[in-house]
Formats: sequence, C-alpha cells, structure tokens
Amino acid sequence: MYVIIVYDVNVERVAKVSQYLRRSMDWVQNSVFEGELTDSQYKQIQHNLKELMHEDSVRFYTFRTKEQVRIETLGIEKANIGCII
Repeated sequence: MYVIIVYDVNVERVAKVSQYLRRSMDWVQNSVFEGELTDSQYKQIQHNLKELMHEDSVRFYTFRTKEQVRIETLGIEKANIGCII
C-alpha cells in the first residue's frame, strides 16, 4: 500500500520521529513522509510512533497504490524522491 504520514509533534521529539520514519519511507516535506509499505510495516510504524508520541498528532493516508494518488507541488520541492540508483 502507499502511505502518506503527516505529523505534528513536540519539538523535543521531531528528530526522533523523523529519523525513525526515514528508515522505511521518503521524506518529502517538513513533517511529511510517504512510501510503499507492506501491511506489517504499516502496523509496526503505527505501533512504534505510538510509543514515541505523548501529546502529539500523526495522520495516516493510505492508498492501494501510488498511482491512485495525485500529488501536485507549488513552489520548491523540499526533497527529491525520484529514482536513486
């Protein structure tokens, strides 16, 4: 499945959450990650983020495939998630 994760966490936890998500997803904007995940990866990420959170908020947008998502960017891309060889 294709997942977009958007989070709003306390400044004390931003680095931990970001570093954790970079292990399995692409960073695309401040506090926004996206990528293809298996069901088990998705559940594991939800579990681990729940452990890192306190009075924070995380939103998950799930799609069957990336092709079902229409993404448009105005301005400068924060991160290039193109194909890396």
